Amino acid sequence: MYELIKKEGRAKRGRFHTVHGCVETPVFMNVGTVAAIKGAVSTEDLEQIGTQVELSNTYHLHVRPGDEIIKQMGGLHRFMSWNKPILTDSGGFQVFSLAGLRSIKEEGVIFRSHIDGRKIFMGPEESMRIQSNLASTIAMAFDECAPALADRDYVTKSVERTTRWLWRCKTEMNRLNGLDTTINKEQMLFGINQGAIFPDIRIEHAKRISELDLPGYAIGGLAVGESHEEMYHILDETVPYLPENKPTYLMGVGTPANILEAVERGVDFFDCVYPTRNGRHAHLYTRFGKINLLNARYETDDRPPEEGCGCPACRRYSRAYIRHLLKAKEMLGMRLCVLHNLYFYNHLMEDIRKALDEGRFLQFKKELLSSMSAGVQEN
Repeated sequence: MYELIKKEGRAKRGRFHTVHGCVETPVFMNVGTVAAIKGAVSTEDLEQIGTQVELSNTYHLHVRPGDEIIKQMGGLHRFMSWNKPILTDSGGFQVFSLAGLRSIKEEGVIFRSHIDGRKIFMGPEESMRIQSNLASTIAMAFDECAPALADRDYVTKSVERTTRWLWRCKTEMNRLNGLDTTINKEQMLFGINQGAIFPDIRIEHAKRISELDLPGYAIGGLAVGESHEEMYHILDETVPYLPENKPTYLMGVGTPANILEAVERGVDFFDCVYPTRNGRHAHLYTRFGKINLLNARYETDDRPPEEGCGCPACRRYSRAYIRHLLKAKEMLGMRLCVLHNLYFYNHLMEDIRKALDEGRFLQFKKELLSSMSAGVQEN
């Protein structure tokens, strides 16, 4: 159940109640694609840096180790020793990202495994069964993430198929949640809005999927090739047609600036690989802009990565030391950078929630964007 606590303009401050605990929104979900955060980050680390929700991927866990094995181990929560909410992506994004390894039909999608090349069939029912085996808190509907710049005819047909798939997802999840052998009988289904960068297709699709009265709704198919301005325009046009009394999830987004802009437009949930991927390559997010610790200027810099930050890296280590670890290819350097970035994202959301609670989000957004922009050259 979603509880709308407060609004500032279209920005929402909410609370989402689940069988695995309450989620304070807006929230950033840490991406653990294969039930692990890349960068040697443990579930204990996630707890200590303020993570509320972990996100894993249906396709990847189906391929390895196999969803049946995870079910045998008691579900994803027990498997990875994480007792807070988990959202599982449906495998739909792989319809986009593995374009060279798949074919799409009405029944579903045939993939070639990126690991061993074997054929895998996944449709709405298969995705729901896999996610039921994983026993995640939130299961995402199986959809097609069409390329952002695809032509109108293709997008129209794709969205119509995605709508038919959503009905099949709902029917199958209802069936699975009623089985005695199902681990999480309170698993929730989120529908996904698609439509590339065509506002009218997006709006019509939002209206149609809202009729299903699902626990939450996502906006997919953005941050896949369109400009930031196009993405913000689609959010401006689409979000008002999704239920205000349900969480709205912007999939795969994004930078701190993207998040601030999307919160202002009414988005509650976010996920993105940026903090972990950039951290593994020495790029750190700070309130004063992004820094690259591999730059020579940090070779003898005894300051923490970010002054005033409470993350494990900043509490104890200098930029010079972490840079040395990275140059020496020591795993600790990568791990500290990833921890810092995830801490930054989680606490950015905490600051956003506090600003919304106090009715000063727009001022907070303006000040932080200014600080991040002005500070890049000073770090």
